[in-house]
Amino acid sequence: MNIFVAKLNYATSEDALRQAFEEFGTVDSTKIVMDRETNRSKGFGFVEMPDDNEAQEAISSLNDSELDGRTIVVKKANPKGGSNRKF
Repeated sequence: MNIFVAKLNYATSEDALRQAFEEFGTVDSTKIVMDRETNRSKGFGFVEMPDDNEAQEAISSLNDSELDGRTIVVKKANPKGGSNRKF
């Protein structure tokens, strides 16, 4: 399951994000989205967990929890180009 993580501390590393989610199971990948011009974090990212049950437990436990001094938002990611986009 692909998991969306928002409101990250700009200093949070992909390793720190991985460690937080590995408490709940196997993590295939982590990605913090970076600004192309400044190469700084945009404050959100994605975590891929192969086991949906472990992913759901991570979402339930980590949503509204604190990571690196910030309260994070954790939820199932929408597919690319998600249906919630408005133009």
